[in-house]
Amino acid sequence: MFGVRYSVANFFSVSPSVCPRLSSSSRRIVSMSALETRNLVVPLKSMVVKPPSHPTYDLKGIIKLALAEDAGDLGDVTCMATVPVDMEVEAHFLAKDDGVIAGIALAEMIFDEVDPSLKVEWYQMDGDYVRKGMQFGKVYGRAHCIVVAERVVLNFMQRMSGIATLTKAMAGAAHPACILETRKTAPGLRLVDKWAVLIGGGQNHRMGLFDMVMIKDNHISIAGGVANAIKSVDLFLEQRGFQMGVEVETRTLEEVKEVLHYASLSKTSLTRIMLDNMVVPLPNGDVDVSMLKEAVELINGSFETEASGNVTLGTVHKIGQTGVTYISSGALTHSVKALDISLNIDTELALQVGRRTKRA
Repeated sequence: MFGVRYSVANFFSVSPSVCPRLSSSSRRIVSMSALETRNLVVPLKSMVVKPPSHPTYDLKGIIKLALAEDAGDLGDVTCMATVPVDMEVEAHFLAKDDGVIAGIALAEMIFDEVDPSLKVEWYQMDGDYVRKGMQFGKVYGRAHCIVVAERVVLNFMQRMSGIATLTKAMAGAAHPACILETRKTAPGLRLVDKWAVLIGGGQNHRMGLFDMVMIKDNHISIAGGVANAIKSVDLFLEQRGFQMGVEVETRTLEEVKEVLHYASLSKTSLTRIMLDNMVVPLPNGDVDVSMLKEAVELINGSFETEASGNVTLGTVHKIGQTGVTYISSGALTHSVKALDISLNIDTELALQVGRRTKRA
């Protein structure tokens, strides 16, 4: 039995040149997988972590765009030349790295877009740890459609899994602070990148410019100081009747004190203070967090705090011990190392090659 498939309504149709339609004649079924699936468990529902919300982001449109840029104006000419249109095969997902798998739900959406008759089964779920050489899922159906979907599925899954893997490591090291990503995402993939962070056990920072006020250095410079900037935001939100989180960036202890002084005299919508670049790198590779710790002590729980700057897997634990609420890291998404994953019809040969190259 195949697992419950994520239902995607109102998806765009793919051009017949991408995945040609079959006639009513019977299909040719070919089994090309020589390796049995080990430790088969009851298939899992794929949507275990929901994507973050966004008022205008069109995930279905992103899938369509990714397929269209691959297909061009002719479709997969290699498949047209080599793969019989009626042949059906079974292909297996193979992990070639250790890491956290992510993008399973999105993969199902892509397969559904290419050919709704494809059947997908998973042995792991989004957020699970996979090891090199592990088969964690399979897809069965028309060979042409599987091969057409293959690269788009893998591109998303490899990127998302890389983000989730680093996020998992950073989140564990940052505890008790919570790890956040930033807006430093790949253009057009903001929601996908932030979804991967959630799958990896992190939390999302603001989605964009619309869902949180974030007063940064340029706003402060234009407003004539940090207190003036916060005052302007307070007035704006009151006039518009908006209710949303407000964060202000501080770069010195003096700015922290100025923020606290303003808040002590005025009713403010401020909810979080960013402590930017208060982690100082040392020549020996360590970091000095004394300035950050002093800032946290000054704030003393009056507002949420967020450490930013010089955050790496090697420094995040020390930063997390200072008492900050959040630690944000742009590296989670802007410097992602993709997790190596393949989708193979002949899995036995793929494993042999993988072992030879030490990738399985």
